[in-house]
Amino acid sequence: MCDEEIVRILVDEASDRIADLVNLGVPFDTLGGEIDLTLEAAHSVPRILHAGGDATGEHIEVTLSERIHSAKIKVLENHLATDIIKDGAVVKGLKVLDCEKGIKEEFGCRFLILATGGSGQLFSFTTNPEVATGDGIALAFKAGADVMDMEFFQFHPTTLYLPGVTPFLISEAVRGEGGILRNAEGHRFMPEYVPEAELAPRDVVARSILYEMEKTGQDKVFLDVTHLLPRITTARFPQIYRFCLENGIDITREWIPVAPAAHYMIGGVRVNSCGETSVPGLFAAGESACTGAHGANRLASNSLLEVLVFGKRIIEKTSRMGDKETVEPPQSSCTHRRLIPGKPRHDAQMPNLSQLQKLLWDKAGIIRSRKGLTEAAAILAAWQESLPLLEDRQTYELANLVLGGSLMVEAALIREESRGAHFRSDFPCSLPEWRKHIVLTAG
Repeated sequence: MCDEEIVRILVDEASDRIADLVNLGVPFDTLGGEIDLTLEAAHSVPRILHAGGDATGEHIEVTLSERIHSAKIKVLENHLATDIIKDGAVVKGLKVLDCEKGIKEEFGCRFLILATGGSGQLFSFTTNPEVATGDGIALAFKAGADVMDMEFFQFHPTTLYLPGVTPFLISEAVRGEGGILRNAEGHRFMPEYVPEAELAPRDVVARSILYEMEKTGQDKVFLDVTHLLPRITTARFPQIYRFCLENGIDITREWIPVAPAAHYMIGGVRVNSCGETSVPGLFAAGESACTGAHGANRLASNSLLEVLVFGKRIIEKTSRMGDKETVEPPQSSCTHRRLIPGKPRHDAQMPNLSQLQKLLWDKAGIIRSRKGLTEAAAILAAWQESLPLLEDRQTYELANLVLGGSLMVEAALIREESRGAHFRSDFPCSLPEWRKHIVLTAG
């Protein structure tokens, strides 16, 4: 399902974009004077750069944030984009809510880039922060932009599972470095599911853990790194080691209790190789965009690389665009459908966030079926009719999540097969006729 042209761009331009980060000051880990590389699940060779052991994202974010502030770029914190302003078909600005003052503002623009992250808050269990509410996808869809591959949502197989503790990501690299998955009885179970065992793709490992939990009647499994040298574990995974230790687990001596959680929205706003959407003047990058680079099942760590490569291409494109240059959306074989809400249920009440998250975790999570998806579609349709007045961050984000959930469920119902991160128990095989994208547009 990967777009070959997009993947070639990703690969060919990767080293230059990584060099940009090095030049900007990101302190990647080195070994013997060269950048150190590690192996992650479903990779054939070590190819992943890291910084501060398991703190790569933090080091990149902090480094770039410092450069932004030193460049005196104006940053409006605690502001929420609520609507895209258009003049005819062309983007002309943005409506914004100042969440601290409760004031609504408008800003004009020539180009608008959505870089709003993912939608992990759709689900009860997620590795995502509370602001990952799919705002960019909702904004773009309401403005008339195509969204694509919304059925493909990746669940990370190993997040720390402790009562009362926010789910904490136990990196893919822990298994890459030799971590072993065990059930409550200490049995290593992954080789019984797939030959690749712990290094199988994320969707396979997540489903295998779910099956094992059901088989043993447990709500978790365990990740064991006690056989690794403690000095290697603490040096390679300092954040994980510290966080677990603060919550009573010494991972050099004890197994880590883990369970799957929602992690990455593969689908998003449909863009071409320069980040252009189907709406003139509107661009998208990162997890809010769908470039086609990840296909149906993102390979670990390619998300950071994708935003570097295609973020730079957006800047290059907008810097040379003339006033009359037109948008050229990506060309590929797609199934185009307009969003058709399910028949509303009359017994549905006004939703809250936890109800929405439980609904989607139960009906549209790791394992799906027509019955569950149809029930979810009907409830979401009713909720869209009974949403509260949009007046603050919570109500806007809830509305965006309900819309995003509806798009995901609609696409999941349409795709009557299992492929990558999308698994249907009633259609467990991949089918050649479904090797195509599903594109949704506002009806």
